[in-house]
Amino acid sequence: MRHFYFKFLIIFFLSLSIHSQTLDTLVDVGGYKMHFKIIKGEGTPILFEAGGGNDASVWNNILEKIYNVTSTTLITYDRSGFGTSELNPNLKNDSDFGIENGITELETGLSKLGYNNEIILVSHSYGGLYNLLYAHKHHKKVKSVVLIDATLSNFWNDELLTMRDNNVDISSIKKPSGDYYLNVNFNETMRHMRNMEFPNSIPVINIFPKNSFSGFPEVLSNRWRKLHNEFNNHKNNVENIIAYGSAHAIFQDNPGLIINTIIKAYSETLDKNQQNVLLQKALDNAIELSIQAKKTEMENKHSESDLNEWAYTFLRNEELEKALEIFKLNTILFPDSWNAFDSYGEALLKSNRKAESIEMYEKSIELNPENETGKDVLLKMKQE
Repeated sequence: MRHFYFKFLIIFFLSLSIHSQTLDTLVDVGGYKMHFKIIKGEGTPILFEAGGGNDASVWNNILEKIYNVTSTTLITYDRSGFGTSELNPNLKNDSDFGIENGITELETGLSKLGYNNEIILVSHSYGGLYNLLYAHKHHKKVKSVVLIDATLSNFWNDELLTMRDNNVDISSIKKPSGDYYLNVNFNETMRHMRNMEFPNSIPVINIFPKNSFSGFPEVLSNRWRKLHNEFNNHKNNVENIIAYGSAHAIFQDNPGLIINTIIKAYSETLDKNQQNVLLQKALDNAIELSIQAKKTEMENKHSESDLNEWAYTFLRNEELEKALEIFKLNTILFPDSWNAFDSYGEALLKSNRKAESIEMYEKSIELNPENETGKDVLLKMKQE
């Protein structure tokens, strides 16, 4: 009990310390303000670049654990027009709000805050292009880069850009906004960055899932996967890591992998004695992350969606009785779920238990009057 109490006090005071060292501020970058959130520490700062359409808040869940081990400065920010960052009122043309302007704004903000020297870069998705351009401009300052399923510079060829043009209605996006300027300049950004590579002097860790964008057209998802797999070909400075079981937002699906990879990248900036101290903290952190991951797994193991998918596995294998038992259990455990009743009704219908199926579909529609598919199935059954 004493050990637990002591550990609780350590965590409590660490949390207080992080809170007291956090700077959440708007920085004037030339007549307009950009939002930066900084956990102040000692050592090489780590800058986090969010994906397209996202702001700094996407990183909140992993920052504290990284800081607890590294004690270094962590910087997140909202790009112009996202989150609480303002747009430059002096720019007149849509093209003025391109990625080069975004880097200039970032440079200005970092300089005003005093973080314009050595730095580690971390990015997700579209943010990878910002890391790439920043690394090109400041290759002597960037110590390393961690890419999290990042957009690679050669991904958007002209065929895919044409496909995107046919599926993105820019006129429907609110103007002025960061989202609008990202989309209106998208093609030019991709052509501007095409085939640009990270300098060989900068170590790059490229983390990507086995099947990113699995729901997208095959021409897109296959190319994304192929280019990531080939990203470290003939490059001594690039390490590929496949995040099995994760989707595009790996830092949400497998935070332990991302946290420990960033800690690893940071450790390379330290001398041997400092690395030994960091190693013990990192091991403790890895144990805690492992316990948390197992706890989350157990909490979700018998979730509604988990049970539903389990039942459908039996249904696809024509093991109807097992499927029915699990579908029924799901309606008992989650009596307010229209989807649980809908799925149970579907299985009952496949088992030729029509009267019971009708009852389940009626309950599903009662819980969700907008279940149009269920209404169609129910109508068809009653007409037969």
